[in-house]
Amino acid sequence: MSATKLPDPSIQLDPANADHEDDPAIDPNGFVATLHRIGGGAAADGQPWHERNLSIGRCLQMADADCALSALRAVGEMALANERTRQNGAPKQCIGDRHMEGLLMAVVALTALATERVQGQR
Repeated sequence: MSATKLPDPSIQLDPANADHEDDPAIDPNGFVATLHRIGGGAAADGQPWHERNLSIGRCLQMADADCALSALRAVGEMALANERTRQNGAPKQCIGDRHMEGLLMAVVALTALATERVQGQR
């Protein structure tokens, strides 16, 4: 009886899982490239935090706060649009109480995240 031969686990046989970071054909604005920039500390505009005199950890905190504040603005705009629609539009066009509560909960959570990141570790 002979032992089963298994392939070397370091060899990637599936091209979908292959590492293509050095491939110039990859779109820099694509999903994977954007995820890599976010993981590297990209702020809401997709660029690393602009202050160079900060530590790497602090740059990541500030980039996180910037993203949270951008999301906070978007959620606030949706809540404001719903309120204006509730006051001036047809009732069927409003998003409803449960959805509005969800938007407000997102506002609270995003504000807490941005505050935590800006204030840093204490």
